[in-house]
Amino acid sequence: MCGIIGVFGTDDSLKNTILGLHALQHRGQEGIGVAWTDGQKIYCEKRLGYVSEFAKTFKLTQSPISVGHLRYSTTGKSEKNNLQPIVVNGIDLKIAICHNGNLTNFFSLRKSLEEEGAVFTSEMDTEVIAHLIMKAKGDIISRLKFALSKVKGAFSLIIMTPSALIAVRDSLGFRPLCLGRLKNAYVVASETCALDIIGAEFIREIEQGEILLISKEGIKSEMLEKPKIKRECIFELIYFARPDSHIFSRDVWLVRKELGKMLAIEQPADADIVIPVPDSGLFAAIGYSEQSGIPFSYGLVRSHYIGRTFIEPSSQERASDVRIKLNPIKSVIKGKRIVLIDDSIVRGTTSRKIVKMLKEAGAKEIHMRISSPPIKFPCYYGIDTPSKGELIASSHSVEQIKNFIGCDSLGYLSVEGMLKVVGDFYENGGFCTACFTGNYPIPPEDAEFISQLRLFRDY
Repeated sequence: MCGIIGVFGTDDSLKNTILGLHALQHRGQEGIGVAWTDGQKIYCEKRLGYVSEFAKTFKLTQSPISVGHLRYSTTGKSEKNNLQPIVVNGIDLKIAICHNGNLTNFFSLRKSLEEEGAVFTSEMDTEVIAHLIMKAKGDIISRLKFALSKVKGAFSLIIMTPSALIAVRDSLGFRPLCLGRLKNAYVVASETCALDIIGAEFIREIEQGEILLISKEGIKSEMLEKPKIKRECIFELIYFARPDSHIFSRDVWLVRKELGKMLAIEQPADADIVIPVPDSGLFAAIGYSEQSGIPFSYGLVRSHYIGRTFIEPSSQERASDVRIKLNPIKSVIKGKRIVLIDDSIVRGTTSRKIVKMLKEAGAKEIHMRISSPPIKFPCYYGIDTPSKGELIASSHSVEQIKNFIGCDSLGYLSVEGMLKVVGDFYENGGFCTACFTGNYPIPPEDAEFISQLRLFRDY
């Protein structure tokens, strides 16, 4: 998934880049990298850990352009060598690349480049793009078009040269990317929450298949190819994006609330209170409560000093975090019939622990409701879901999942209900629903090689 940002046209670009990354911390917690320029050369610093830790010791310097990246691994190990930006200070071209997404033909491209003599210094699929750009001829836009004509999959890119900032989004628009203005400067970021924290004004989203070049001459827009129907990642709206962001032409919090309302219509429950699994189920729970008339209440308190368990860099850390992340409010829960709202179930182990926790706190009944359909298929476009065999819904019925989790009833939102909600907001496009339906917009050529199990393997 990753969080990316670039700032052009202010000497405080590095400061604003780091602030923007702080707002995007939810998109990656393994490490941070920033790159900047003196107008001649590109400099870079990368470290494992959170933005707040990085900011304490990083020495700010003035630079008219800078880019930043937060790592959330879908390819490559969690180590400093695999952090971005990818920086190349070549003789005829100097670039820094930040990538959000996943290339589905990464391994075959890498093998071909290595056979031609290319030397790779990381396990990142992004490095393939760097090699292809450096291999090409012409100006940066020509080189970029050549490189991206070779790759397949999902990519939102922010690229810096010593004199320009470039934003690119793949032709299906899998991953979000937006443009903002900060006085006379420009900002490009994964989500609008990064614009908000630095006081930048949201201008628009980068279009699918668009190359946006920002330089002293102004803004120039070109297209990689004729745009196809959109296949924006619906899981961004369900789970990944911050609720205060505006992506894919809509407010994330409102979509989640409407999903909760549709869930109440499709999966009603006879209960006393509706409580969310914080923070992921919050707005869906509000919607469910409003639609059903069942009172909303906070029954679980989350420790905000613990990261998002879905994207922690190791399964051992995830297991530990689940036990210390949430705590029940016993006086709210005791003796109550509860509708427990969450946005998704991946393996079911987290939900099982939460249900057990609530029952030990005295809940009379627990009716779990999920504001998305069952996740049955792995994602090859940038979400680190397990293999199909490890997704509980791929091999178990709803009744079997209910029994595993230990709740009294379990209900998911239907694919049709989900699409009806997002269709009400967005008429001229489409979403990627491959994780629910198995309908992959781009066939994953290297699927057998893509290792996306690390976060879950030993959990």
